Amino acid sequence: MENEKKSSAISDVGAWAMNVVSSVGIIMANKQLMSGSGYGFSFATTLTGFHFAVTAIVGLVSNATGYSASKHVPLWELLWFSVVANMSITGMNFSLMLNSVGFYQISKLSMIPVVCVMEWILHSKHYSKEVKLSVLVVVIGVGVCTVTDVKVNFKGFMCACVAVLSTSLQQITIGSLQKKYSIGSFELLSKTAPIQALSLLILGPFVDYFLNGKLITNYKMTTGAILFILLSCSLAVFCNMSQYLCIGRFSATSFQVLGHMKTVCVLTLGWLLFDSELTFKNIMGMILAVVGMVVYSWAVEAEKQANAKAASHVKNSLTEEEIRLLKEEVEKKPLKDVELGETKG
Repeated sequence: MENEKKSSAISDVGAWAMNVVSSVGIIMANKQLMSGSGYGFSFATTLTGFHFAVTAIVGLVSNATGYSASKHVPLWELLWFSVVANMSITGMNFSLMLNSVGFYQISKLSMIPVVCVMEWILHSKHYSKEVKLSVLVVVIGVGVCTVTDVKVNFKGFMCACVAVLSTSLQQITIGSLQKKYSIGSFELLSKTAPIQALSLLILGPFVDYFLNGKLITNYKMTTGAILFILLSCSLAVFCNMSQYLCIGRFSATSFQVLGHMKTVCVLTLGWLLFDSELTFKNIMGMILAVVGMVVYSWAVEAEKQANAKAASHVKNSLTEEEIRLLKEEVEKKPLKDVELGETKG
């Protein structure tokens, strides 16, 4: 039992580590690929289509070689999930284009309370005061170190609302589908990736043209750009896989809260690698966010232990009650001598 807990803890840490490393890595790679000082590949939606295409190929190879088993999930559920996921990606891109960076960051932070409310509505999930307080600390901390100018307009606000709601629903649905069909994270990803890849590769160039007025067919590919696209796609496989894995093992709320460790890492690496400015305000915000994450982890673990203890107490109480009822039943009935077949008075 102790070994199982230890193994589970190691797996949990491994899943989070994979998500943080791959997410931060893909952000750094995309920064070099998409920035004007890099390769100027400004086709974010189409690039996401490439990501899912490579992920789909990895999934197909995995199924063909028997590394992973394919389980049945109704097509309509996969299509519904893909529509929501694509709305999330497109909504985020439009939100970033139409709003200031400050409001974009606020909209991303709002996903934590939105996920909490959605889980409460959809799954009747309740949170302790400690969890709520730690979530608030994380939101304030990340807000302090990322939010600068805040400008908003009606179109941008609507796109941000669509992005936040669809992203929150997508993350909750990942966990729901895994539990509903007893399907692993990679198996589910293998089923959704081809649909997302196909739809994004068809619609992506049009969305990108609307966003930046450029056609991908006019982009001049270089060896460096191709290498960074391949690097981005490779990291995306691990990023997508670890996202499904983390949400399956924990919850959408935990994924959102602890996921902001990536924000802290990106700010730090931006300062180390790209000479980005790191002010006292940024540092204080990051410290506050990390403190909030630590408190959140402690609060969730304490809540789990309390629930497990309560469940164990109820189980023991029921067992004692069942024993008492059985004894009463036995005392009421006359006992029979098995050998003689006589009833004992």
